[in-house]
Amino acid sequence: MDWDKLRIFHAVADAGSLTHAGDKLNLSQSAVSRQVRALEESLNATLFHRHARGLILTEQGELLFDATSAMSKRLDAAAARIRDSEEEVFGELRVTTTFGFGTLWLAPRLPALYEKYPELKVDLMLEERVLDLPMREADVAIRMKEPSQADLIRKRLMTVRMALYASSEYLARNGTPESIEDIAKHRLVCQNPSAAQVGAGATLVQHLMTANPSSLLTVNNYFGVLQGVLHDLGIGVLPDYVTEDFPALVQVLPDIVSADVPVYLAYPEELRHSQRISAFRDFVQDEIIAHRKTLRDLGKL
Repeated sequence: MDWDKLRIFHAVADAGSLTHAGDKLNLSQSAVSRQVRALEESLNATLFHRHARGLILTEQGELLFDATSAMSKRLDAAAARIRDSEEEVFGELRVTTTFGFGTLWLAPRLPALYEKYPELKVDLMLEERVLDLPMREADVAIRMKEPSQADLIRKRLMTVRMALYASSEYLARNGTPESIEDIAKHRLVCQNPSAAQVGAGATLVQHLMTANPSSLLTVNNYFGVLQGVLHDLGIGVLPDYVTEDFPALVQVLPDIVSADVPVYLAYPEELRHSQRISAFRDFVQDEIIAHRKTLRDLGKL
């Protein structure tokens, strides 16, 4: 099968238009159309439904696009490995992690990474969905459980617990709870139990709900929970890694915490020798060491 025709087909399928694909490939619309038609003839199949608003893949076209998409991701990975020199760190690094960890812990520390590697281009993808690293949906992941996908290098970074925090202003106005039963006198700020989150966090929230809090604010991520707590809305369920960057938070009912949540860094085996991956891995490990030292100095470890 002609690789050049496949490349042009993939661009058309991705753009949904001969014109837009031609612009991307620096080819005329007629040249793109001829290549697609030749590919259809060689396969004896119709790959696109053509209509006034653009092109839609047929069933056969969908099958071929799935294949070319997988090929494209593998080629991108190969190109990234080739571009990685032994001494320089540059190019794009696609990092995926949860919304909470990405916004509250990782993003505030990225200036240190850019200061050391100014030519690095980080694409930070924050979502609860576990992206497929072997299929190159991302280069490296930080997740709140050990990854189960095959062909991954994984390293345990640290352990997180969910705990209860409030602002000093809220506690001065509403009192500090002495037992879980006192939650009935307070507004609880937490992730919705049905929202995507680590099991330990959901279990803690369910336990707190049995105390019948007087009011409730649920948010679908920890960044929103943190904002509610900082604005004196109530007692929030938050991961304990926020205590360093938000020292004004006051932990309440310190004996009520979630089970340990392991945090792992993972990346595909094929990127073992990537300088970008190594730089990011070392940066995260150094930041965690500094994070632990700060917590020890504050008496929180």
